Amino acid sequence: MNGKNLLLLIILAALWGPSFLFIKVAVEDIPPLTLVLGRVAVGAAFLLIVLRAQRGGLPSDRRIWRHLAVVALLHNALPWVLLSWGEQYIDSALASILNGTTPLFTIILAHFLVPGDRMTASKLTGVLIGFAGLVLLILPSLGGGLQATTWGLAAVTAAAAIYGVAMIYSRNHLRGLPPLTAPASQLLLATLYMAPIAVLIDKPWTLDRPSPVALGSLLLLGILGTGLAFIVYYRLLETAGPTYISMVTYVIPIFGVVLGVLILNEQLTWYALGGFSLILLGVMVVNGLFANHLPVLRRRSP
Repeated sequence: MNGKNLLLLIILAALWGPSFLFIKVAVEDIPPLTLVLGRVAVGAAFLLIVLRAQRGGLPSDRRIWRHLAVVALLHNALPWVLLSWGEQYIDSALASILNGTTPLFTIILAHFLVPGDRMTASKLTGVLIGFAGLVLLILPSLGGGLQATTWGLAAVTAAAAIYGVAMIYSRNHLRGLPPLTAPASQLLLATLYMAPIAVLIDKPWTLDRPSPVALGSLLLLGILGTGLAFIVYYRLLETAGPTYISMVTYVIPIFGVVLGVLILNEQLTWYALGGFSLILLGVMVVNGLFANHLPVLRRRSP
């Protein structure tokens, strides 16, 4: 691993890891759609201020804006709505664990969509181990039939899969832009996506005033977990592939679990701990940490 890339990966995990805690606290007072709108709006405002201070500008190429519009939907609006909604029904520590399945989805998709990032036997083994962990996590919720917690698990898992698609799309179409330009533009578009949806469904003006703790969590989520995080993300995107970048979700659960247990006094069941261990092991195997010249699974010729 490149030392600089590894450092960026750790910083990105440190910025994204506490996001699950901020979401869990803020969603107690702020509905999911309004929370996502506030998150992307705060992040966009922060980056636009920094961009203007550095005399930077937004893209002028319509083609770039089209790609940014896709990424804003796949990396911001859609998965964050799923995460915010899902965290109403599951603990933040469990949400961070499920988010750790993103590399499993990314590696499968990258095999077909990213040249040079092919599936290997070790990656396939890791995928199977990781999904075994995911099944172990969901199993208790399935015992009593379809319940709210099951939908919460499904929502956060779907967000993880969408993240994988977004990472691959960003890698293929949004490299080489000036610093801050891509993240500022992406969050601006995400704000435009979320504004009419939140206004029509949540009607924010009819809601009770959020507590100072919820508002503080929203601001931290927007500045740290959104604005600063996407600056680091796009820097990493310039020198690393989607498989490597997806490793950030291998580190994120460590931050999410520690914060959830220490601050929110959440409890982890043996099912969660077992699933957590299997998912982390799967991600490690997928990324070749235990590989010893295992063969490549070659695509069949048409």
